[in-house]
Amino acid sequence: MSLEIVTAPSLRPLTHGFFTRKGGASSGVFSGLNCGAGSSDLSEVVTINRERVAAAMGVQVSHLVTVHQVHSADVVTFTDAPVQQTRADALVTDRPGIALAVLTADCQPVLLADPEAGVIGAAHAGWRGARDGILEATVAAMVALGAQAGQIRAVIGPTISQRAYEVGPEFLDDFLADDPDNSRFFAHGDGDRYRFDLPSYGLHRLRAAGVGQAEWTGHCTYSDPDRFYSYRRATHAGEADYGRLISAIRL
Repeated sequence: MSLEIVTAPSLRPLTHGFFTRKGGASSGVFSGLNCGAGSSDLSEVVTINRERVAAAMGVQVSHLVTVHQVHSADVVTFTDAPVQQTRADALVTDRPGIALAVLTADCQPVLLADPEAGVIGAAHAGWRGARDGILEATVAAMVALGAQAGQIRAVIGPTISQRAYEVGPEFLDDFLADDPDNSRFFAHGDGDRYRFDLPSYGLHRLRAAGVGQAEWTGHCTYSDPDRFYSYRRATHAGEADYGRLISAIRL
């Protein structure tokens, strides 16, 4: 089965993609293109999957760069040889031939580019990272490399949608403590539960950072098990582990 790659017109002609789970070598609960080395999947199979992604991106697997994601607001800037497994949640570069990649399974994968300046970025933005400023930090790191915020195009890939993202009242309270206007990202659910609109919140943070264009591809990871991995869906199903989707961009 060939790889399935979601792309965004606004990021063309740069090589990029939000890879679905289709076309991978993993089996069982990981069936498909699991690229998470931190999962309990067979490491040699994850390597095969990452090699397939690297080939689709037109780079050697050593230049498909990821970081050890920790739900932080930390960004790594690659200007020389990439170093794997740095603890951070976003990457930026102005060097051709390096594919920046993030792993997700409900959190937002965000690919960013200022094609005119030749600067790209990739960010992993769950609720915690987005709230703590990972998207603003990524934009700032790109600007430090010569990008202009108003020329940056940002695309949020497959992520959990509001209809599938139920949270408790304390979650809402924390967001309202940050900004009462954050209430617009919540809808009432059953009982005392609420439903959080993560991609709309991500778009809000990107636009507040001054990016010229920001959009979401509209894909919900939770609601489409044939195409996407989902941490929350796996948890609800009582599964022991879950696969990780990969999203990448290069100059």
